[in-house]
Amino acid sequence: MAGSPQDDVHMARAVELAARGHGHTSPNPVVGCVVLDAAGAVAGEGFHPYAGGPHAEVAALREAGERARGGTAYVTLEPCDHTGRTGPCSRALLRAGVARVVYAVADPNPKASGGAGRLRAAGVEVTGGVLAQEAERVNAEWLTCARLGRPHVTWKLAATLDGRSAAADGTSQWITSPEARADVHRLRARSDAIVAGIGTVLADDPRLTARPALTGGRPLRVVVDPDARTPATARVLDGAAPTLVAVADGTVTSLRADLLRVPRAGRGLDLRALLKELAAREVVSVFLEGGPTLAGAFLAEGLVDRVVAYVAPAFLGAGPAALGEAGVRTIGEAHRLIFDEVSPIGPDVRLVARPAPPHPSRER
Repeated sequence: MAGSPQDDVHMARAVELAARGHGHTSPNPVVGCVVLDAAGAVAGEGFHPYAGGPHAEVAALREAGERARGGTAYVTLEPCDHTGRTGPCSRALLRAGVARVVYAVADPNPKASGGAGRLRAAGVEVTGGVLAQEAERVNAEWLTCARLGRPHVTWKLAATLDGRSAAADGTSQWITSPEARADVHRLRARSDAIVAGIGTVLADDPRLTARPALTGGRPLRVVVDPDARTPATARVLDGAAPTLVAVADGTVTSLRADLLRVPRAGRGLDLRALLKELAAREVVSVFLEGGPTLAGAFLAEGLVDRVVAYVAPAFLGAGPAALGEAGVRTIGEAHRLIFDEVSPIGPDVRLVARPAPPHPSRER
């Protein structure tokens, strides 16, 4: 639903506030709220700072105090109507005496939805769908998990201008700049889990951690290793962060690690089953750093929700490609993307994109 110019301005601010919670609220959504007084002046602002902390509406109402009575609340997600770690926001809004509530995205969680209906039943004017696209994007991780029952997957790749992830002799450190690598640590720290394949572990022996200065609780590390080939000395098992080694059902191993058994699919694991298992462990966002084979498998299954590509101004001419076989047989089956961001980062370029919706002519 289209809002008025004033609605758009205040909802845009609520979206900005919501973004402040990134990396801290999981398994809860990021939410922002702006409260106006009866005269239309901003009386309070808030966002959900961490799981178990005050919801955005509660924080904004607390700042607004009595000025909220007769005013308007703008919130990026439909106010919840259930009691979890905190009370229902719908009732907090009613107690505050707001006359109108404007929200961007309906809550897809059946346990929490219904806030808009409760508010309307109590005589509050409710408008939904204002700046829904912007609010969806800022809360993409949680919404994906709530709607699909699996974590949101961001695939990160680093490559040269000719799409190489390493030189012909296998060397890959460092294709991109220190600035790009620092940015990767920032994105890792915002994720619930970092996923890599056994090929990457054997070739590069990565730690798959975020720099401690960026995060208090380090993301879970997940190794996709159907045949349990992870060496006992691998740095991913160093205890610096929790680690799961995902192996195929029936695999016999003496590896001393936390194992996650997943059905086989082809030459690898059933990736949908893997993501479902991670969601059961309250993993809402996955940062995929696997090599070309694992990345191709995720793409082929339609399991990549965002791509973050760091492109270095260099050519190698030979060497491994950044992406392996991805289920594309002809140009019409190409995985098309929509760019959300193109920005310089040090001497490199960072591209952020999401899958394009299917073209109507190709829909079955």
